Amino acid sequence: MTTYLAERAWVDGRVERDVRLEVADGRFLSVSTDSPDDSGVRLAGLVLPGMANAHSHAFHRALRGRTHHDRGSFWTWRDLMYQVAGRLDPDSYFELAKAVYAEMALAGITCVGEFHYLHHGPDGRPYADPNAMGNALIAAARAAGIRITLLDTVYLTSSVDGKPLEGVQRRFGDGDYDGWYERFGQLRGDDGARIGAALHSVRAAPVDGMATFARRTAGMPVHVHLSEQPAENEQCRAVHGCSPAELLESAGVWQPTTTAVHATHLTGTDRELLAGRYVCFCPTTERDLADGIGPARALADAGAVLTLGSDSHAVIDLFEEARGLELDERLATRQRGHFGTAELITAATRDGHASLGWADAGEIAVGQRADLVAVSLSSARTAGIDPSGLIFAATAADVTDVIVDGRPVVTGGRHRSMDVPAALRDSIKAVLT
Repeated sequence: MTTYLAERAWVDGRVERDVRLEVADGRFLSVSTDSPDDSGVRLAGLVLPGMANAHSHAFHRALRGRTHHDRGSFWTWRDLMYQVAGRLDPDSYFELAKAVYAEMALAGITCVGEFHYLHHGPDGRPYADPNAMGNALIAAARAAGIRITLLDTVYLTSSVDGKPLEGVQRRFGDGDYDGWYERFGQLRGDDGARIGAALHSVRAAPVDGMATFARRTAGMPVHVHLSEQPAENEQCRAVHGCSPAELLESAGVWQPTTTAVHATHLTGTDRELLAGRYVCFCPTTERDLADGIGPARALADAGAVLTLGSDSHAVIDLFEEARGLELDERLATRQRGHFGTAELITAATRDGHASLGWADAGEIAVGQRADLVAVSLSSARTAGIDPSGLIFAATAADVTDVIVDGRPVVTGGRHRSMDVPAALRDSIKAVLT
């Protein structure tokens, strides 16, 4: 058993002082507040539960800082993304993803939902191991010290009207749903890895087969890009006579374990359909790609459960994603006070984990997985703040210590098993040259 003493910790939705935490077999054995016993490993600052990055495309990290020339759009950004996608193989993807997941660990992220569609070789032919790329991601998360939910993705067409995949897109596809089921069925998780599923979007997942997909994946985490771009909505209405959310509803895709990602351009009916569902917002990517501001508060008020992701990794910082929910609402409405601190921390921790199939993580509570994130209260950004307002002040750079399933992964702001900047530099260089 290991005992930690947190100077301050986020417990039951508030900041508590002198919190004594006993950890055994990777879980919290006891949690005591205002503890007079000061023995144990001390954690300074404010200790949060582990954060969950509910939406990631690991290989997009290679694009950071490279897509801002000549202004561009979502679609020109996508062309550059395809160039990177065409250059990866299982070995290079492992190295890149390992570095990206280690960057997440430095930011206080203890679990990632990897929306994975880079399945086959560049010409579309499967590797000898048809899940070589997915298994590389699972191995990368293990090496970086965080958990993963691999959201293996159906990506079969290039447009809503069913145009075939071409160019680098061919490595995304399995031919048809049966081909995807055959490969997907061979994936295996473990205590640090869960297997989930995804429909890339209504552009890439044919409506014929969606209902069967919904039945066969019932009960597991299922994620889907939804209404990220107005063009997607227009095409869906032109072909199917309804919105993407309505199309997915007609196929039975919206289930208690389904997550809509982005949900930026919704109708009133769409918002009603997402009541009680998980909705993952990725404010820094939605901002970076000029996608727009989604109706976060309206969805939450309708009963949706909000989670957060860093998506394209323009930034890997769940503090920034969390306060982005509030700040984007302020820009859209010219009013303050849409989300409280507790709501934002819950989205970044407990609800994010639950959407990825880890209902036993994201809270500092007895029986939960022992994930801890210590955040400095003495940096240039956080010195003198009210700790209860940390989410509006801190950045990923303020994370000092990270413990995942009771194992220290980050100590003193440094990853314990790798030089993360060097690993990022080298793995990105290998992909781009």
